[in-house]
Amino acid sequence: MAERVDYHLDTMPGVTVATNRRARYDYFIDDKLAAGIVLEGPEVKSVRARHVSLGEAYATVENGEVWLHSMRISPYQPATLQNPDPTRSRKLLLRKTEIHRLERRVREKGYTLIPLRMYFSPSGYAKIELGLCRGKTKYDKREAIAEREYERRKQQALSERDRG
Repeated sequence: MAERVDYHLDTMPGVTVATNRRARYDYFIDDKLAAGIVLEGPEVKSVRARHVSLGEAYATVENGEVWLHSMRISPYQPATLQNPDPTRSRKLLLRKTEIHRLERRVREKGYTLIPLRMYFSPSGYAKIELGLCRGKTKYDKREAIAEREYERRKQQALSERDRG
Protein backbone atom coordinates (compact mmCIF):
# COMPACT_ATOMS: atom_id res chain seq x y z
CA MET A 1 0.00 0.00 0.00
CA ALA A 2 1.36 3.43 -0.97
CA GLU A 3 2.09 5.91 1.78
CA ARG A 4 -0.12 9.02 1.77
CA VAL A 5 1.72 12.35 1.66
CA ASP A 6 -0.02 15.60 2.67
CA TYR A 7 1.63 18.14 0.38
CA HIS A 8 -0.74 20.93 1.34
CA LEU A 9 0.36 20.90 4.99
CA ASP A 10 3.97 21.89 4.23
CA THR A 11 3.39 25.64 4.42
CA MET A 12 1.51 27.75 6.90
CA PRO A 13 -0.12 31.07 5.93
CA GLY A 14 2.28 34.00 5.92
CA VAL A 15 5.29 31.83 5.05
CA THR A 16 7.49 32.50 2.02
CA VAL A 17 7.29 29.69 -0.53
CA ALA A 18 9.90 30.83 -3.08
CA THR A 19 12.33 33.73 -3.48
CA ASN A 20 14.14 35.18 -6.46
CA ARG A 21 17.60 35.68 -4.98
CA ARG A 22 19.11 36.51 -8.35
CA ALA A 23 16.86 39.57 -8.73
CA ARG A 24 18.61 41.43 -5.92
CA TYR A 25 21.95 40.82 -7.61
CA ASP A 26 20.87 41.76 -11.16
CA TYR A 27 18.54 44.70 -10.41
CA PHE A 28 18.10 47.82 -8.29
CA ILE A 29 14.69 47.48 -6.65
CA ASP A 30 12.95 50.87 -6.60
CA ASP A 31 9.47 49.86 -5.44
CA LYS A 32 7.67 46.76 -4.16
CA LEU A 33 4.02 45.74 -4.14
CA ALA A 34 2.00 42.61 -3.41
CA ALA A 35 -0.30 41.06 -6.00
CA GLY A 36 -2.64 38.11 -5.93
CA ILE A 37 -2.14 35.38 -8.51
CA VAL A 38 -4.68 33.27 -10.39
CA LEU A 39 -3.85 29.57 -9.95
CA GLU A 40 -5.66 26.37 -10.82
CA GLY A 41 -6.38 23.67 -8.21
CA PRO A 42 -3.37 21.36 -8.68
CA GLU A 43 -1.06 24.37 -8.94
CA VAL A 44 -2.02 25.53 -5.44
CA LYS A 45 -1.08 22.15 -3.98
CA SER A 46 2.20 22.19 -5.87
CA VAL A 47 2.95 25.71 -4.59
CA ARG A 48 2.20 24.64 -1.02
CA ALA A 49 4.74 21.85 -1.53
CA ARG A 50 7.24 24.56 -2.62
CA HIS A 51 7.66 23.27 -6.18
CA VAL A 52 8.05 26.80 -7.58
CA SER A 53 10.86 28.53 -9.46
CA LEU A 54 10.96 32.32 -9.93
CA GLY A 55 14.43 32.43 -11.51
CA GLU A 56 13.48 33.36 -15.08
CA ALA A 57 10.12 34.98 -14.31
CA TYR A 58 9.07 38.50 -15.28
CA ALA A 59 5.79 40.43 -15.44
CA THR A 60 4.26 42.56 -18.18
CA VAL A 61 1.32 44.95 -18.41
CA GLU A 62 -0.92 44.02 -21.35
CA ASN A 63 -4.33 45.57 -22.11
CA GLY A 64 -4.80 46.85 -18.57
CA GLU A 65 -3.88 43.52 -16.96
CA VAL A 66 -0.63 42.32 -15.39
CA TRP A 67 0.67 38.90 -16.48
CA LEU A 68 3.46 36.82 -14.96
CA HIS A 69 5.52 34.90 -17.54
CA SER A 70 8.07 32.05 -17.24
CA MET A 71 7.36 31.20 -13.61
CA ARG A 72 7.62 27.44 -13.26
CA ILE A 73 5.21 25.51 -11.04
CA SER A 74 6.03 21.81 -11.29
CA PRO A 75 3.08 19.49 -11.92
CA TYR A 76 1.36 18.07 -8.85
CA GLN A 77 1.97 14.31 -9.10
CA PRO A 78 -1.36 12.94 -7.73
CA ALA A 79 -3.36 15.11 -10.18
CA THR A 80 -2.05 13.58 -13.40
CA LEU A 81 -4.91 14.53 -15.73
CA GLN A 82 -5.66 18.08 -14.58
CA ASN A 83 -2.14 19.55 -14.45
CA PRO A 84 -1.80 22.71 -16.58
CA ASP A 85 1.36 23.73 -18.44
CA PRO A 86 4.12 24.38 -15.83
CA THR A 87 5.36 27.62 -17.43
CA ARG A 88 2.06 29.11 -18.62
CA SER A 89 1.40 32.83 -18.19
CA ARG A 90 -0.56 33.62 -15.05
CA LYS A 91 -2.71 36.66 -14.37
CA LEU A 92 -1.83 38.87 -11.40
CA LEU A 93 -4.57 40.58 -9.42
CA LEU A 94 -4.04 44.30 -8.74
CA ARG A 95 -6.21 47.39 -8.43
CA LYS A 96 -6.67 49.50 -11.58
CA THR A 97 -4.85 52.45 -10.05
CA GLU A 98 -1.84 50.24 -9.26
CA ILE A 99 -1.88 48.81 -12.80
CA HIS A 100 -1.95 52.30 -14.37
CA ARG A 101 0.89 53.46 -12.11
CA LEU A 102 2.97 50.39 -13.00
CA GLU A 103 2.23 50.82 -16.70
CA ARG A 104 3.50 54.42 -16.61
CA ARG A 105 6.67 53.44 -14.72
CA VAL A 106 7.42 50.44 -16.97
CA ARG A 107 7.28 52.67 -20.04
CA GLU A 108 10.16 54.68 -18.55
CA LYS A 109 13.57 53.66 -19.79
CA GLY A 110 15.11 50.67 -18.06
CA TYR A 111 12.26 49.62 -15.75
CA THR A 112 10.90 46.09 -15.57
CA LEU A 113 8.61 44.10 -13.26
CA ILE A 114 10.33 41.18 -11.53
CA PRO A 115 8.76 38.80 -8.99
CA LEU A 116 10.85 38.87 -5.81
CA ARG A 117 9.08 36.23 -3.73
CA MET A 118 5.95 34.09 -3.55
CA TYR A 119 4.13 33.58 -0.28
CA PHE A 120 0.78 32.77 1.26
CA SER A 121 -1.02 35.64 2.98
CA PRO A 122 -2.32 35.12 6.54
CA SER A 123 -5.76 34.53 5.01
CA GLY A 124 -4.33 31.68 2.90
CA TYR A 125 -4.20 33.30 -0.56
CA ALA A 126 -1.14 32.90 -2.79
CA LYS A 127 0.62 36.24 -3.34
CA ILE A 128 3.53 37.50 -5.42
CA GLU A 129 5.76 40.35 -4.27
CA LEU A 130 6.59 42.33 -7.41
CA GLY A 131 9.53 44.66 -7.66
CA LEU A 132 9.77 47.63 -10.01
CA CYS A 133 13.42 47.23 -11.00
CA ARG A 134 16.22 48.83 -13.00
CA GLY A 135 19.00 46.67 -14.38
CA LYS A 136 22.49 46.85 -12.87
CA THR A 137 25.59 47.30 -14.97
CA LYS A 138 28.66 45.08 -14.63
CA TYR A 139 30.30 47.80 -12.56
CA ASP A 140 27.38 47.85 -10.11
CA LYS A 141 27.50 44.06 -9.77
CA ARG A 142 31.25 44.08 -9.11
CA GLU A 143 30.74 46.81 -6.52
CA ALA A 144 28.06 44.71 -4.77
CA ILE A 145 30.36 41.68 -4.72
CA ALA A 146 33.24 43.73 -3.29
CA GLU A 147 30.97 45.15 -0.59
CA ARG A 148 29.70 41.68 0.33
CA GLU A 149 33.28 40.35 0.52
CA TYR A 150 34.30 43.29 2.72
CA GLU A 151 31.40 42.61 5.12
CA ARG A 152 32.29 38.90 5.24
CA ARG A 153 35.93 39.64 6.07
CA LYS A 154 34.91 42.17 8.71
CA GLN A 155 32.59 39.68 10.41
CA GLN A 156 35.28 37.01 10.24
CA ALA A 157 37.86 39.34 11.83
CA LEU A 158 35.43 40.26 14.62
CA SER A 159 34.65 36.63 15.37
CA GLU A 160 38.38 35.73 15.44
CA ARG A 161 39.05 38.66 17.79
CA ASP A 162 36.31 37.51 20.15
CA ARG A 163 37.66 33.93 20.19
CA GLY A 164 41.29 34.75 20.80
